[in-house]
Amino acid sequence: MSDPALGLLMLGLIVVVIMMGFPTAFTLMGLGMVFGFSTFYDPSQPWFDNKIFNLMVQRTFGAMTNDTLLSIPLFVLMGYVMERGALVDKMFHSVQLAFRRLPGSLAVTTLVICTFWGIASGLVGAVVVLMGVIAMRPMLNAGYDTRLAAGVITAGGTLGILIPPSVMIIVYAAVAGQSVVKLYAAAMFPGFFLALLYLIYVIGWVLIDPKVAPKLPPEQLRAPVSPWVQHVADRYSPRMLPALLAAVLSPARALGTGGAQLGLSWVRLVKGLLMSLVPLIMAAVTLGAAWWYVVIYSQAENRAAEAAASVSAAASPTSSPTTATERSGVQEPPGAAAGVQEPPGTEGVKEPPGASAGVQEPPGADGGVQEPPGAERTGGVQEPPGSDGVQAPPGSGEDAPLQALGDGDTSNAPRTEPVPESFYTGFAITCVFVLGLLLWYYRGFDAEQYEILDMLVRSVMPLGVLTVVVLGVILLGITTATESAAVGATGAFLMAWASGGLNFERIKEAVYLTAKTTSMVCWLFVGSALFSAVFAILGGQRLVEEWVMALNLSPIQFMLLSQAIIFVLGWPLEWTEIIVIFVPIFLPLLAHFQIDPMLWGVLVFVNLQAAFLSPPVAMSAFYLKGVSPPHVTINQIFAGMMPYMLIVIVCMVLMYIWPELTLWLPNYLYGK
Repeated sequence: MSDPALGLLMLGLIVVVIMMGFPTAFTLMGLGMVFGFSTFYDPSQPWFDNKIFNLMVQRTFGAMTNDTLLSIPLFVLMGYVMERGALVDKMFHSVQLAFRRLPGSLAVTTLVICTFWGIASGLVGAVVVLMGVIAMRPMLNAGYDTRLAAGVITAGGTLGILIPPSVMIIVYAAVAGQSVVKLYAAAMFPGFFLALLYLIYVIGWVLIDPKVAPKLPPEQLRAPVSPWVQHVADRYSPRMLPALLAAVLSPARALGTGGAQLGLSWVRLVKGLLMSLVPLIMAAVTLGAAWWYVVIYSQAENRAAEAAASVSAAASPTSSPTTATERSGVQEPPGAAAGVQEPPGTEGVKEPPGASAGVQEPPGADGGVQEPPGAERTGGVQEPPGSDGVQAPPGSGEDAPLQALGDGDTSNAPRTEPVPESFYTGFAITCVFVLGLLLWYYRGFDAEQYEILDMLVRSVMPLGVLTVVVLGVILLGITTATESAAVGATGAFLMAWASGGLNFERIKEAVYLTAKTTSMVCWLFVGSALFSAVFAILGGQRLVEEWVMALNLSPIQFMLLSQAIIFVLGWPLEWTEIIVIFVPIFLPLLAHFQIDPMLWGVLVFVNLQAAFLSPPVAMSAFYLKGVSPPHVTINQIFAGMMPYMLIVIVCMVLMYIWPELTLWLPNYLYGK
């Protein structure tokens, strides 16, 4: 059997062995060692001198010395700490009350919490199991269709591996040699867009068929009102914002009869007023941050360059009053003798005619720097036949060490292009729209709405602020992914401790699960690096490239073929195996088909959402089945997942038709 055939045999065996239940990392290493040993075997030397052992050490060393991989255990620790800190229960109740007037409010709440919690943790299994425990029984008890309940949990639970910070994005960055920072920016909009499509589907289904999500009883739609809040509303106004403002300015009525018994004080009134202003403050901060970044921060380089140009022009010794002739074009004024041309008669500075010793190369010189005719066929640095367009990315050679993640060169961020006029128009329209929403919200801001806002701020806002900080410092180039992960892990500990849901046992569980998950990922890198090296040495990579090139595919045909293969592989395999084993096979071909590796990578991320949702081996379904009531069957869960798989495919089509959905944000922040 030839070496390329052995490579294909090794690739086929890896799928079979993994499906038999063997650990992926050790299967990769085992097959790599066996096939590599046979490839390098030399009967004349001792077996322990085989080069495969040196290659194994090299690959292990390359994985273990990659400092950027520290972001993986830190992000995983962040997720497990928040999951063990029991922060989701209060969040679910408060969000459910906030969305109580929407059709299918429990399903909408479940999808929102899955998305939000998935962003914070990045753990598919943990999110699905946790939301299955919290939300599955309440939806079933409320009369919700089992397919609807199962679908929103399984689909929403997978969003965490797509929306940053995501371990899958970090793994792909390491495999593809791409910037994890740019990939975070690229995956941001598609992730939220997919979540929006899920929400549209759920609400649309409930509107078409209300029987799948009956309205909740009134007692589940009411928020308990604190006595002091009701006291203030009774004394001043049913609308809490003017009531609290009046109470702060004139507290006598609030602190008088009955106020002391309720523990009411002026400080508490001030805190209540600040709590009621949170939506207004958040809107102002968000709009102000957008204006500052686009108009002020991103244009600082432009203003500095203009100032430098004006100073240089003012300091020029040849500057003179501008005439009409000078303003009309770039031509020199008539008679300008002091320009860049040589004065007449200056014989010494130009080369004499026919001089052969000048700095120019003589015509037809064979010793010049140009390649001789036909050099592309006579050796040298040219590519071998058939290799045009399929060169591997940097660092993907056979003996190359594991590629660094590359937190991204953000020195060129932000972009310094002028602010378009459309931004000012769009910003003004957005401000008017937000102002209208705030007026509508505060018009109905009664005591019950105040209590819901208070619960949202206490349960959701800390996690939201932490997530925004973690992602913001990465995208703005302030910190690397590793440093941001450290901030996130520290913030998760503080949040869990402040909520009172963290103790030594839960910390120990979180650390143990983090070590277990991280070890699996690191050994996957080692096994994948060894497997890929042996596969390339055997010529399997070259055989695949030649086969694809022989098909004479167009870019869209190659895109469809590669994504279809990954989709099918998603049935028997986990995303980790797909990323570290099969994605590297397609990466060298992207340059030939002129496909952006970031766009292709994000399409892979979205595609793997379908892998979690596609029977018969959809892991999300089995995660949910383990915590569902006994009467919920696996077929019912599969039936609920199928529409979301189709939504994922629609999202991929839109991403390909409209690439700016993926590429606009990284191009804006870091340039093309």
